[in-house]
Amino acid sequence: MTERATRRRGRGRAAALLLVLAGVTALAAVPVWFTTSGSTALEGTVEIAVHGTDVAPGILAAAVAMLAAAAAISLVGRVGRWVVALVVAGCGVLVVATTASALSDPAAAVAPVVAAHTGVGHLSGPVATSAWPTVSLVVGAVDVLAAAWLLVASRQWSGPTRRYQATPDPAAPAGAADERADWDALSRGDDPS
Repeated sequence: MTERATRRRGRGRAAALLLVLAGVTALAAVPVWFTTSGSTALEGTVEIAVHGTDVAPGILAAAVAMLAAAAAISLVGRVGRWVVALVVAGCGVLVVATTASALSDPAAAVAPVVAAHTGVGHLSGPVATSAWPTVSLVVGAVDVLAAAWLLVASRQWSGPTRRYQATPDPAAPAGAADERADWDALSRGDDPS
């Protein structure tokens, strides 16, 4: 296998890793994170399941940004790779921060959801926490580690393709008129002849 193919394969692996991480990040926010109970005037006490997307909506935003990073990783040059790695690291930090915020005070995190279900923000029972917020914390940390890996791995990748960039014709004599410049001159109202 040639060195160029190996470098291209490295970009493909990085894009695949980011796609998988984006999916895992989104999936960590979908299940039920908290369960509690609230009281309503009509139904009495009701059990309320609170999903991660309800208490930490920034996680889905981070997953979407990581999808965009996966698409961009194969198109950008050296500086762009740093930007992509910073975006991925920022997504990981966002996941960890929003999850930690919800875990630090679960009652405050679920109160708006209880209010939406019952019409009253008062909890009538304790808040039970599932394992999914912990999974989300781990996924956020893995996202940050993936950003560090991208920085290290991207040093060996080649630059973006130059296939569609204009190159001067080596057979053209020096100082020969450029057709495009002639058309531009005509568009401005100048006579290129």
